[in-house]
Amino acid sequence: MDAVPVDANRPDDLLRTLAPQVVGVLTRRFGDFDTAEDAVQEALLAAAVQWPRDGLPDNPRGWLIQVASRRMIEQVRGERARRDREDLAARREPAGVVAPAADVDDAQGRDDTLLLLFLCCHPALTPPSAIALTLRSVAGLTTGEIAGAFLVPEATMGQRISRAKQKIKAAGSTFSMPDADAWPERLASVLHVLYLLFNEGYAASGAELQRVELAQEAIRLTRALHAQLPDDGEVGGLLALMLLVHARSAARTGPDGALVPLAEQDRSLWDGEAVAEGVALITEAMPKGPVGPYRVQAAIAALHDEARTVEETDWPQILALYDVLERVAPSPVVTLNRAVAAAMVHGPEAGLAIVDALAADPLLTRGHRLYVTRAHLRERAGDRVGAAEDFRAAAARTASLPERHYLTIKAAGLNA
Repeated sequence: MDAVPVDANRPDDLLRTLAPQVVGVLTRRFGDFDTAEDAVQEALLAAAVQWPRDGLPDNPRGWLIQVASRRMIEQVRGERARRDREDLAARREPAGVVAPAADVDDAQGRDDTLLLLFLCCHPALTPPSAIALTLRSVAGLTTGEIAGAFLVPEATMGQRISRAKQKIKAAGSTFSMPDADAWPERLASVLHVLYLLFNEGYAASGAELQRVELAQEAIRLTRALHAQLPDDGEVGGLLALMLLVHARSAARTGPDGALVPLAEQDRSLWDGEAVAEGVALITEAMPKGPVGPYRVQAAIAALHDEARTVEETDWPQILALYDVLERVAPSPVVTLNRAVAAAMVHGPEAGLAIVDALAADPLLTRGHRLYVTRAHLRERAGDRVGAAEDFRAAAARTASLPERHYLTIKAAGLNA
């Protein structure tokens, strides 16, 4: 695989792009993903300190490989000294191991990002563990940065990442592409983790409505995956979906940070370049093989983004796409979204009938989305009392403080 191009003028981006490549080199060379990943983290921290001070090295990738390899050798030798088991240490340390020259692996230009993504998104891991390990090993974030993004203590995140590595090791995973029969499941796991990572950034919990850096990191990783799998329709569809949704980020909050719903957003603030790229991607990806959920969602997002106003949105086409999505990837959440499209095409009563059929689903009643949807539909139908009740119920269930504030104000306005 060819190495992904890097921008030397942006050191942070450069480090994140090189991180999975260096982890791949060391894992392939030493046969120990756990130790290699730790060593690369130390090398990244050293680069973050030394490069701004001393200047960018002529061969950044080779520099990281050399420093990380030395760290690995030090760890192996430290283990040997602590345990005083020369024979075991000799078996773990490759014969004649030395820190590689800066240009040995870099000259080959091999990029193992895709392999590393498959390893970090192993089916044995839970989605939260896979996301954390992906952010650390593939994105190059430190444990502290990941912990801060997910609002947990650094020690807790460190334990989560450590357990994820242990599970991968216990599963007997090797640093190689999965067999042909396992490929679809493993690629599906990778796409699912990237999708969840993007959603975590786009619809964040806590004080902020969105964590742009997480959404951008998901886009960066998906773009790298698409560069290596350009003919996979679902990979292209997922990248298109992320770009089309993220294009609206600047319009999602007001000057005070308050939530601005899609129908009320200033569409001139949307990122036109991202919309154009997303539309081009989904247009190219749609004919590539049997349609999957990410392409259908991207097609829906494209119809929203291409409409100049809410009134000009092609709701009949969106409703038809939700019908397809229900067949391809049925879920209560998809049906709930279809209810909104049905209401826009056939009137609020049609949407409310669909929502009422979902009202007993525990997956939806524990969260806030069912109540938000029903509140908006009841408001459109003229049921102010029922809408206010649902807005209050939704406010009590959301984990987003800006969203809770918006829903509370909506309920108060209807009561008034």
